[in-house]
Amino acid sequence: MEEGFEVALTVNGTHRTARVPARRLLSDLLRHDLGLTGTHVGCEHGVCGCCTVLLDGEPVRSCLMFAVTASGHEITTVEGLARRDGTPSPVQRAFRECHGLQCGFCTPGFLCTVTALLRETPRPTEDQVLEGISGNLCRCTGYQNIVKAVHRAADLLAEGES
Repeated sequence: MEEGFEVALTVNGTHRTARVPARRLLSDLLRHDLGLTGTHVGCEHGVCGCCTVLLDGEPVRSCLMFAVTASGHEITTVEGLARRDGTPSPVQRAFRECHGLQCGFCTPGFLCTVTALLRETPRPTEDQVLEGISGNLCRCTGYQNIVKAVHRAADLLAEGES
């Protein structure tokens, strides 16, 4: 039997604990132990960005991080981006309005990445948007509507939407 380690972290504003093996990935903790299946796992090598979540507000690849290293930190998954009443965040709203998704598999990673990007750079240029989303792969959209969605989200945030 593999030794388990207690992991205590804040996920989407709620304190959570789990006992996991040392080799458990953060993506697996979120999906399998905590039931937060919005975090998708694509390549399992950190290349595609589908598993991106926010660790203390910064985007990280949850498929590359051991769950035990997240202990004591705050994690925001795609489920935690909306308001408590379920109202979509400005980034989620913009992706919907601009049709920035098709199959939706990559969308949770994009939403977390763009949330962090716009916090750091509220009014990104076209080049900053392209650089900001360059670590996330999408096989469906061709990226044009994703880029439009980032600019729309910046507009919504500038208008005071939250």
